[in-house]
Amino acid sequence: MLIREAIAQGSADLKFAGIKTPGLDASLLLAHILKISRTSLIAAGNERLSEKNCALFCELIERRCSGECVAYITGKKEFRDLDFIVNKSVLVPRPDTETLVEAVIEIISKLDKNETQINVLDLCTGSGAIAIALKNEIPELEIYAADICADALEVAKQNADNLLGYNKIHFYQGNLFNALLNTTLHTPRNGENSSHKFSLIVSNPPYIPSGDIQTLSAEVQNEPHLALDGGEDGLEIIRRIIDEAPENLQKGGFLLLEASPDQMESIAILLEKNGFNDIKLYNDLSGSQRVIGGKLEK
Repeated sequence: MLIREAIAQGSADLKFAGIKTPGLDASLLLAHILKISRTSLIAAGNERLSEKNCALFCELIERRCSGECVAYITGKKEFRDLDFIVNKSVLVPRPDTETLVEAVIEIISKLDKNETQINVLDLCTGSGAIAIALKNEIPELEIYAADICADALEVAKQNADNLLGYNKIHFYQGNLFNALLNTTLHTPRNGENSSHKFSLIVSNPPYIPSGDIQTLSAEVQNEPHLALDGGEDGLEIIRRIIDEAPENLQKGGFLLLEASPDQMESIAILLEKNGFNDIKLYNDLSGSQRVIGGKLEK
């Protein structure tokens, strides 16, 4: 079978299975098998596939038809121009989450970096995508990342080592802020003792209502429910983060959260009740409200 014929057949099978991007997915899977780029794959359309690669391609197409996402099949996903290792211990990094990274960068650009070291905490770090992207784009940041899941944290550490080098990010395992109990943060550049609190806290936490998870697409349901399930109203983890953030933030520090557009009004109320002002919403590429942030009152 020729490469172009394999792509056509794989695309047809995926389309029949209800996959929304059959041509793209078939190309990505075959390029993965052949260890070449999609551009090179197209150029090689009239070359013949080996029987071994044909069989392997059919196997991967079957996995995709069953609802397993391309990222889990290939073991990687691009985020902010970085190739992240992913497996079923972590959520697949999505373009929506780039909105959170961009919001943090916007805020940091307005801070005085000469007075003190800027410490950023990424809660529910998963694959480490947010923390690693921030450290990659602003190397002078002191980044801390925490997750309750040991397996997820191992993925994040591996990604950080691969993409940044060793020991560039401080990783901790535990339930939200409990992961950082007794942790000493980087001291200010002026040498004075600080409150050892964070300049910014960011998170893409679980925010899907428990009852809605079974209605999600098959590929999302294959992702770790621990990273999806936000409790009865979807705000259980978000509520805890907002309640506990003031004790862990510097006065004038910022909290930014990714969430569902229909949760933003409720989150804004929670932020205001916990001493945050200057509440701001950030839209994703589709124009939906995807990130909300606030500044802790001085």
